[in-house]
Order: sequence, then C-alpha cells, then structure tokens
Amino acid sequence: MLTTTGGASFTVVLPDEQATMRLMVDVASALEPGDVLTLSGDLGAGKTTFARAMIRYLAGDETVEVPSPTFTLMQIYELPRFPVVHADLYRVSGSSELAELGFDDLPEDAVIVVEWPDRAAGFLPHDRIDVTLTLAPKLKPEFRHARVTGYGTCATRVDRIASVRQFIAEAGLSEAARVRMPGDASTRRYHRLILGNRQSILMDAPRKPDGPPVRDGKPYSRLAHLAETVVPFVAVAKGLRAHGLSAPDIQHADLQQGLLVIEDLGTEGVVAGEPAEPMVERYETAVDALLSLHGKVLPPVLPVAPHVEHTIPPYDLDALLIEVELLLEWYLRRLGVVVTDDARADFFGLWRDALKPVLDGPQTWVLRDYHSPNLLWLSDRKEIARVGILDFQDALMGSPAYDLASLLQDARVDVPEAVEVPLLGRYLRHRRDADAGFDPGAFIRSYVTLAAQRASKILGIFARLDVRDGKPQYLRHIPRISGYLQRSLAHPSLEPLNEWYGRHLPALKS
Repeated sequence: MLTTTGGASFTVVLPDEQATMRLMVDVASALEPGDVLTLSGDLGAGKTTFARAMIRYLAGDETVEVPSPTFTLMQIYELPRFPVVHADLYRVSGSSELAELGFDDLPEDAVIVVEWPDRAAGFLPHDRIDVTLTLAPKLKPEFRHARVTGYGTCATRVDRIASVRQFIAEAGLSEAARVRMPGDASTRRYHRLILGNRQSILMDAPRKPDGPPVRDGKPYSRLAHLAETVVPFVAVAKGLRAHGLSAPDIQHADLQQGLLVIEDLGTEGVVAGEPAEPMVERYETAVDALLSLHGKVLPPVLPVAPHVEHTIPPYDLDALLIEVELLLEWYLRRLGVVVTDDARADFFGLWRDALKPVLDGPQTWVLRDYHSPNLLWLSDRKEIARVGILDFQDALMGSPAYDLASLLQDARVDVPEAVEVPLLGRYLRHRRDADAGFDPGAFIRSYVTLAAQRASKILGIFARLDVRDGKPQYLRHIPRISGYLQRSLAHPSLEPLNEWYGRHLPALKS
C-alpha cells in the first residue's frame, strides 16, 4: 500500500481484459450511495469500457445498453442498489459548463462515475475514489497499468480493496471470476468465486465499529452479543461440522482482516413456489438437525486456531431485553404510538417475568437465525447433513426453543399453523423419546415466549431498516410477523403480556 497526499493507493498490472474486469468488480463492490468514482488516464486506455462493464455489473444484466456519454455528456441509470450517473467530460471546455448541465444538482444517493475528471475542477468532492488507467505500448495492446486511489474518507475502502485482492491471491484464486451475491441486512459482503470447476464463497466482513452507547455505556451490539469479527463464525462452523451438520468448510482465513474463503453450499433452498412456501420434508430434516444438536451436551468454549478460542456468550436477560426494546424504540415510534414511562416499566417487568423460566431452563447453542434464508438443501448428502446452515456468527448459549421458533415462525416465509404444529410435535416426540427428563410443557412455554420475543425484535429491526436506513423493502414482512406475534401471545402463559400488547398495539398494524 502506497501513501499519497490524497490518501491511500495501490497499483496493479492488468495483462488482459479478464484482469481488468476483476479490478472493476473489486471497485464496484466497494461503492456506496453518494460516492464519486473518477476514471483518469490515457486516451484509449479503456475508461469507457471500464465504466460500461461496471454499470452492467451493478445492473446484474450484461445486456444493458450503455452508450458512451461523449456527446450527451451524462447518462443516468436506475439500478437495483443505487442510481448511477455516468459522465464523460472530454468535450467540456471548462468547469463553468458543468453547472449548466446540472452537475452540482445530481441525486444524493447516486454513484457518480466521471471520465476526464480534470475538466471538473472545483466540482469534485475531496472524498472520492480514482482509477487511473495507462497504456503500455512496449508490451502488448491489451496490457494496462492501473492505480486505485482513495481520497479522504474513501482511503480506508481502497485499503480494503487491496487487502481483499491480496487475500484472494493467497488463497490461489486470483484468476477466479467473481459474482456478487445478495447480502443480508448486515455490512458483510459475499462473492462467489469461480475458477474452473471450483466454486467458493468470499466472505468480506471487516470488524464492526461500536455504535453509540444505549445502556450502561455499552452499544447495542455489545449488549445483544453481536459478533464483531469472523472468529465466532469460524468457531461455530467447526463446531457444527464436528457434530455432523453441514456448515461451510473454512478453506482460507484471515481472522485479523475479517476475510474468509468458505465452502459453497449452492443455492437450493428449503422453500419453493411464488410466494415461497415451506417444503415440509426439508423442514422436517431441519427440525431433525436441531434434535441432533439439542440431544448433545455442547461446550461454551470452541477452538478456532492454534492458541485461539471463542467463548460463546450467554443469551442473558440484558440481551433479550435490549432486543425486545426495539419494538418500543422503532416499531411503535414508526406507528406514532406514544408509550408512557409507566407503560414502559410495565413492559419490561412483564418480559422479565416471562423470560425467567427460559433463562432457568436447559441451555445449548442458539444459532439465532435458523430460518429459510440461511438453510440450503444438499441433495447429495444424507440425513441431517442434507441441510446446509449459514449465518450463525451471532450464536449464543441459550434455550433450545429459540432456533425451533425461528424456523417454524419464519420471518420471511408464511408457515401456517397446519405446518408449524405438526413440526413442533415432531420435535417434542423425539426429545421425549430420547430423554425421560424432558418436559414438553415447559418447552412449549419457552417456545411461545421466545417466538413472541423474536417477533417483537424483528418488528423493531424492520421498522429501523425503513426509518433509519432507507430500506422499506423489509416492511412487506411485517403483516406476517405481526400474525406470528399474535399467535404466540395467545398462549395462556403469556396472558399478561398479551394484555399489554392489546392495550398499546391493539391491531398490530403494519
């Protein structure tokens, strides 16, 4: 990594078009709404080709028409992640022309891609990424040198691009094609790496900075015991595999940088149809996988690497309450519901009472997001190994009822009671047959309590994604989650909580 007066930069040799496209993917993956990317360099070095490939990549469609904006000067593309403005300033004689074009009044959430940025003096922000392409006429026609520079706050992202490229090279995958995969609500990024017959997944998960303190001087992530590094993922993946479950194999890791190359478990899921519905046989196998796990005594400390261990945190009262508080802070606020101090105190008192038996009961590994988006179907494997498991880095030690509730009241897929109840019965029968001391009644009480807690939390999270993060697409799930919440609160053991929700949220509106 070279330090420049502008920030941070690295150089790379591009011997052919494939290498140029891999650099394009690296840069495109680092872009965020509002960014400015400038393309500098020699005439004919491939700036427009680079921009065109990037727009098609961000569109997820190689057939998108991307004409050169040399004569129109600017083209705007409405793409899935954010709008992209492609500007070619080669014919601009001075920066005064840019104001006439509306260059200083472009959408705030757009990524601006600018060729010939030297014509935009005074209009470019200090925080930006520049890619400079230069010809190498003494070598071969397609050969290029590239320099990627991050200015201002973009310097750290350019550092990250360089680190990821080095990591992929160390894994022997420099020549792999890279396909961006849909992400979740987190800041992690995923790419499928394809090299010949080999397919792997790149997980790019830089350490999360702490958010603002919310209670006792601690941020939400600390109170809820959310993973801040990839160490928990590696630890739990190895633990699950040791017990015969199909978590991804860790093929290459840089724990310090938060980079992993992991086994690609494919794309076949446990739901089908439009809208998606549970495939009952596959859900039964997912229940059986939990039964296998919950029938064992599982340790809270797991090996990660030589001299590195991970202690799985407890799913304690503080974590459960800070999660359910999201309902008050975000969901009710979004609905315009005002909760008095007395009502708030009652809310937490009722939840403490409801959660006490859960906390006093048996404890096991809680994978925390054991539901259809994180479950894959591996038809070439046998029995419980047919269920591939993802997204368990936030695992805790808690009640075995939590993951079953997560599966059978799936936040993203309708699971009708006619499917939920038999699957719950399947779990109860097998646990009772394997353990004479198993108490089905106590388990059901824990199940409905944690199902209601989880539904309350998710309503808050999805409202927060809309209000704070500008991601309204999650709101489509709210009616389903509201239905699950009503279903769980109807259990007699939760009558006091049900009365509170009935007073303050009578319709559980979306």
